[in-house]
Amino acid sequence: MSGFATGALTVPVVPDPAAAREAAERELSDPTYRSQEPTLFERITDEILDRLGDLFNRTADNAPGGRWSLVLLTLLILLALWGLRARLGKLTTSGRRTAEVFGTTVRTAAEHHAEADRALAAGDLSAAVTERFRALVRGLEERGLLDPRPGRTANEAAEEGGRLLPGCAAPLRAAARVFDEVRYGGRTATVVGHDTVADADRAARAARPVARAAAAPDTWVAPGSGS
Repeated sequence: MSGFATGALTVPVVPDPAAAREAAERELSDPTYRSQEPTLFERITDEILDRLGDLFNRTADNAPGGRWSLVLLTLLILLALWGLRARLGKLTTSGRRTAEVFGTTVRTAAEHHAEADRALAAGDLSAAVTERFRALVRGLEERGLLDPRPGRTANEAAEEGGRLLPGCAAPLRAAARVFDEVRYGGRTATVVGHDTVADADRAARAARPVARAAAAPDTWVAPGSGS
């Protein structure tokens, strides 16, 4: 009998409600348990995703063709936005698509040409395009065709230069477009783009300006007035 008493199973003691609540509080206060709780950011994110999921499901139920038609429409919209973004390029913070030609450093046309040649030899097409167009505009200023003006944009330089050099109007506009796309549009410079700017520069240097129109008189005198 003594052997049987020694090997008998011990009956577990069922705690009372107060003791059970105290044990649960100790368990929940354990740092290991608390570290597994979702953070505030995770709870907010889950709530937003849940609401978006509910909205998507409700919309899909009412859309012609059901869920898959809505998925296809979403993909088409994203593809259209991507294509528009790729075509427009990166906008500047001010929203301007054309930007100033010169920076803060003042150089002559010859110095800009030398910088463009060095950049081209080093394989830096972006710098070569930038400096080649700056050389073009500075050359027009040094010839007196353009008044030196801080803040002049590439498009302004092309339009003003094209009025005095009509044969170069189209090349100047093309060069300005390449400059804007490379310098401020986030486009990758190419050899073709650099050659476009270089060709416009050579054409502008070789062209002769048209005669400026004579200024109109300030006052009008009637015929036979004797004045």
